[in-house]
Amino acid sequence: NQIAFSGAEEFVEKYKDKAEAIIGHFGLGFYSSFMVSDKVNIITKSHKKGAKAVKWESNGTPEFTIEEVEKENRGTDIVLHVSEDSSEFLEDARISSILNKYCKFLPHPIIFGEKSNWIDDPEGEKDEEGHVKKVEEKVPNQINNTEPTWVKKPSDLKDEDYKGFYNELYPFTDEPLFNIHLNVDYPFNLTGILYFPKLKNNIEVQKNKIQLYSNQVFITDSVENIVPDFLTLLHGVIDSPDIPLNVSRSYLQSDSNVKKISNHITKKVADKLGSMFKNDREDFQKKWDDIKVFIQYGMLSEDKFYDKAKDFNLFKTSEGDYYTTEEFKEKVSAAQTDKDGKLVILYSNDLDEQHAFIATARDRGYEVLEMNSPLDVHLISMLEQKLEKVSFARVDADTIDKLIQKEEEQPSKLSEEDEKTLKPVFESLVNKEQFVVQFESMSETDVPMMVTQSEFMRRMKEQQAMGGGMNFMGNLPEMHNLVVNSNHPLISEILNAKSKKKQEGLAKQATDLALLAQGMLKGEELTTFIKRSVEILTPKKSK
Repeated sequence: NQIAFSGAEEFVEKYKDKAEAIIGHFGLGFYSSFMVSDKVNIITKSHKKGAKAVKWESNGTPEFTIEEVEKENRGTDIVLHVSEDSSEFLEDARISSILNKYCKFLPHPIIFGEKSNWIDDPEGEKDEEGHVKKVEEKVPNQINNTEPTWVKKPSDLKDEDYKGFYNELYPFTDEPLFNIHLNVDYPFNLTGILYFPKLKNNIEVQKNKIQLYSNQVFITDSVENIVPDFLTLLHGVIDSPDIPLNVSRSYLQSDSNVKKISNHITKKVADKLGSMFKNDREDFQKKWDDIKVFIQYGMLSEDKFYDKAKDFNLFKTSEGDYYTTEEFKEKVSAAQTDKDGKLVILYSNDLDEQHAFIATARDRGYEVLEMNSPLDVHLISMLEQKLEKVSFARVDADTIDKLIQKEEEQPSKLSEEDEKTLKPVFESLVNKEQFVVQFESMSETDVPMMVTQSEFMRRMKEQQAMGGGMNFMGNLPEMHNLVVNSNHPLISEILNAKSKKKQEGLAKQATDLALLAQGMLKGEELTTFIKRSVEILTPKKSK
């Protein structure tokens, strides 16, 4: 009783320098029964021959009574006289939910009520079709699995055992991609199974699926203070009596065992991914779209994980081929190194919308990466800092010859006077607060006009939209470049048009085509463009 009623302050003082878990200290667990009860009885009888049964009773104060009572069988009964305002805890559904949440994998059998089993009639009575009848049999309802998969030896388990346990944890969900079985007893105790779900590009919806246990007793599913944040994207179970419970975040972060456990799990995850990549790269590539967000998140948030992951992090090209960072650098360095010796890596976040730009790059012999995850903008910034003389540019950020500038430049067919003549014509067709008209000497086989947005401005807006600390810049304007190909025959035709009406008509059609290619022609402007295009295509009737 002295232990049960010892104050919290005394308990904290006693265990402040110890890494022992709170679970198992009888006093605290027992005293919690008075949170829902007006009175508690303990009726117990020893296994020793001739022993008398004893009843202990208390109403939650330091005072209690003990008396001899009659009890037929040995063992201990704990009876809670639940208070009126806690009567919900007498409901079967409430009791069942609590037991399932906290005691689902307790190592000792827990019986709650009965369940029905249908068995063959012991008397052998048959139905009309000659089959032995089924009769209902009431049996004790054990609600817990005393030997969950994570406490078993990995060598004794098969793939279907791991999948079955995953379904037990997360019913009605997709099968995981693969798993890691944790089993450490020195210098700390840690068991568990971590599963890799199919993440795609989802992050937040997948968090808080790791369950923390201590000696098979559920503690929490919020483990962000125990493992690195990127690992919270995984699913599964961690069981360790060496993780301090019910203490502050700052204490957890400074606890030596927590640090060791966190580092160990990070290493195990990285080693698992590395071995998969090395042993079966083809299968690893098939899983890439489902795991890339996890790997990218880890690279961005944990230096130790980055050091290992950089060797198996993959880039996917617009043609569907996969390369590691070093493999891709080696493949494109000859063609995509600019006049200043910097390797320019081109990428697209939408292969369909940016198809025209990708096609132009491919015509030059350049490779374009597909980078469409929500973390790519941050990953690109980090890689530019870590990789020497490497920059990334979205394929529609400028003309291809501007993105990768070479020593030789295309001569322009337009003089400065020609450009001065044409510039106001195109400026009159767009909003000057949103577009800047510029002339570029591109190949005459390239498009006559295109719309681009500078890499810097677009990244700033993307990081601002994702809460990347750019709010101090205010709302960045939507600025684009309207690029005119000074070498295209259509631009020469616009320059030399015999009438102002024809010049404006051709210029408007070319400008709208550039806007349409970027999905920027909408509403009334799109309707007018379609009508005008139909008129151009319709043969004129002879008078």
